[in-house]
Order: sequence, then C-alpha cells, then structure tokens
Amino acid sequence: MQVLYEDNHIIIVNKAPGEIVQGDKTGDEPLVETLKQWIKEKYNKPGNVFCGVVHRLDRPVAGVVVFAKTSKALARLNDMFRNGQVHKTYWAISRNRPPKSEDILTHYITTVERNNKSYASLTPKSGAKEARLTYRHIASSERYHLLEVNLMTGRKHQIRVQLSSIGCPIKGDLKYGDKRSNPDGSISLMARHIEFEHPVSHELISVTAPIPNDVLWQALTENINN
Repeated sequence: MQVLYEDNHIIIVNKAPGEIVQGDKTGDEPLVETLKQWIKEKYNKPGNVFCGVVHRLDRPVAGVVVFAKTSKALARLNDMFRNGQVHKTYWAISRNRPPKSEDILTHYITTVERNNKSYASLTPKSGAKEARLTYRHIASSERYHLLEVNLMTGRKHQIRVQLSSIGCPIKGDLKYGDKRSNPDGSISLMARHIEFEHPVSHELISVTAPIPNDVLWQALTENINN
C-alpha cells in the first residue's frame, strides 16, 4: 500500500492488483482495514479508527483509491461520486487496437450476480443501466495498445465490458474475452488519475498513481507526457 495524499479528512492510496478494498467472502484482509491499522500506528490513536470507503476498484485492478478519515468527508464524497463531480481517468492495455482513435461509447449494462459478470447491449433492456465513457488511443507497441478512458457513469465492470464489446478486451481479463491471464492474476487496467474539489477545504485535489513496475507498462508509457 502506497499513500499518495493525506490530510485531516481524506487519504488517497495506490492500490496494488490483488488487494480488495472492502471485505468479501474470501475473508482476505481488505485495504480499508490495512489503512485503519496504518493510521492507528502512525498517529498512536487509541480505540477504533474511522476510515470510510468512498468507492472501489475491482480486485485485479491497480491505482488510485480515495478513503474518508471523517464522517463529514465521507458523506460529502459519497454525494460527489454519486453526482458525477469526481473526474476519474483510467489507463488500459489491450492486444487489439480500437476501431477509432477516440470515441464515446454508450451501452446498457446488465449485471448477473450469480457469475459476477456484466453484459453490455447497444439497446435499452429491462433492468439495464446506461453506461457511458470516452476513450482515446495514446500509445502502441508491436503487440499492445494503451487506451486512456474517462468514465461518465460508474457501472460494475464498466470499462472491462465496454472495451470488450468493441473488440478490445483488457490484457489478462479472461472474464471479458482476453486469451491469456497475466502471471500475477492482475488485469492491465489502472485507475491512473483522480481530480475533485476537496469536500471540506474546497481546494482542487489532483492525484496521479505511478506507472506499475512492469516491463510492458513502462515500455508503453515511456514517451507519454502526462
């Protein structure tokens, strides 16, 4: 766990692939509990430490995650995420080049809890939620392509299923159509950047996660000025 930003109200960390943000049926220690212990030890806090989960990343995804250190910040951040006042940028690697260098994708997503999978349709369906994102192609190597994605809505597995639907499954994402898994069980998707107005001070918070220490990520991003 790497802390990217911290003040009295919020803490932003760089999640490693494989970590879970909140507890689930696996029983593995979630990032929120690791963070509580870290805060407790850093500030010698007696008793319970408050740390609120504002949003989540899928387990195999790396990158920026925001947590609230006060109940006031948690309530306000929850509203901001719900109302689309938080700007999130993701980077994804695909084996396939998208049909257009940049585009807006609109689908209608249905999630089946039984197999924890989302399905995208181009037309509205009963129970489906509209999902929108923009992407642009920003780099290529001999075999792989790097896409920058900006979410306009927040649906389960949205980036994964929408990119797969245009023939660009994310590298390592067997669930959504890639051919091979990554050796570490990750998928090549990261929450690269987040920007929002601080819920208490109203200053602009802008945080970028470092590029993963991985040969392919490094090769694809070495000539990008971001």
